[in-house]
Amino acid sequence: MDILIINGPNLNLLGRREPGIYGTRSFEDFFPELESAFPGLTLSMFQSNHEGELLDKLHEVGFTHHGIVLNAGAYTHTSLALADAVAGIATPVVEVHLSNLAAREEIRHKSLLGRHCAGCVSGFGLESYRLALHWFQAQQPKRVGFRV
Repeated sequence: MDILIINGPNLNLLGRREPGIYGTRSFEDFFPELESAFPGLTLSMFQSNHEGELLDKLHEVGFTHHGIVLNAGAYTHTSLALADAVAGIATPVVEVHLSNLAAREEIRHKSLLGRHCAGCVSGFGLESYRLALHWFQAQQPKRVGFRV
């Protein structure tokens, strides 16, 4: 089961950026833990600070992978283009956020992507990714490839 984790803008700074909100570990340091915890899933990761590159990656894997875990960062609240891309692909997407968006600034309370996603995990730091992957793992017998 092929699952791609896509991280958007500023997530390349995890471990250094606002550690009180985002923690002190980089995603690159955390990723091997995910691979070990989910041996039945083939995990890969992609990060970009550029909206167009995120769109291109969604289009590239949105009909071939079994799942996408997407942390679009601030684009979650501003990008109709990303929302349209998620709506337009066949692969199920789980939206992930490290912080609890409801506890953040009001602009972060609304996700433009959420209505097109299978679900959203928010507020558990890097563990949010693990929780999203648990959902995909639970879908495995059904051979995910459906649109929720």
